[in-house]
Amino acid sequence: MLQYAGSLEGAELALGRNLTVAEKLWYAYSAEKSDYILYTHTCFFLFFVFSLVPLPWVLAELRWFDAMSKFKVQPRIRRSFPELLKCYNDVMTNFVLVVAPLILVSFPLLNWVGIRTSLPLPSKWEVISQLAVYFLVEDYANYWIHRFLHTKWGYQNIHYVHHQYSAPIGFAAPYAHWAEILILGIPTFLGPAMVPCHMLTLWLWSALRHAEAIETHSGYDFPWNPTKLIPFYGGAEYHDFHHFVGGQCQSNFASVFTYCDYIYGTDKGYGHRKQALAKVKEAVRKDSE
Repeated sequence: MLQYAGSLEGAELALGRNLTVAEKLWYAYSAEKSDYILYTHTCFFLFFVFSLVPLPWVLAELRWFDAMSKFKVQPRIRRSFPELLKCYNDVMTNFVLVVAPLILVSFPLLNWVGIRTSLPLPSKWEVISQLAVYFLVEDYANYWIHRFLHTKWGYQNIHYVHHQYSAPIGFAAPYAHWAEILILGIPTFLGPAMVPCHMLTLWLWSALRHAEAIETHSGYDFPWNPTKLIPFYGGAEYHDFHHFVGGQCQSNFASVFTYCDYIYGTDKGYGHRKQALAKVKEAVRKDSE
């Protein structure tokens, strides 16, 4: 809930300048809403991300498969509509029973670390720098949690659920055991806890992080994907190998970037497989000449 004597004029007087268009819109929307109500909007954002972001890959799977199969990492596996719908329903069940309640009860912690709703809005460079920190912090923490989940106990009791999709699809990104959802909420929140931000930045961070996870689990590796321009970005092909190998996999633990796998030597299996496939493709090319 915003202050400033309950008016735009009060806000401009407090800031000592005119409000930007974005700030006026934010003031108009949020001035009469409590911080808690604003925070609960996170549920709606995540619902739309989980529901809408995977749809392009769903269409590729159901409608355009003949044209898009050459970009699929595991082209022999094609999901049917009932399979996709079941995955989505399972994810939404977890969303209603685990994710949304977790968001609703975590507001005191959010308030304690200093997430703000007030004016001024953050500059674009503030948002970009905070998002960069959040991605790096989440990636590093997630890497070690992911390795724990691939211990015998962690996999047999928790992580096996997520690996039920050996050929992942976008809807399966948040498909996991309820305990894994709770555990992986820690690295997601760790960055904003270390570097508090505006509520709008928190919403953007939540949306981008889950959209990235959906792309990574999409099962499609498009050469025109702009994420290929991001240094050390893992992507669909990189993470698909992790799912393909399954519970015995001790490689490709990266959440977003690959630097942890490189530093700690957990990219070897994937590297050997890529080299072997490259040799096979080269042999096939020579035989066809």
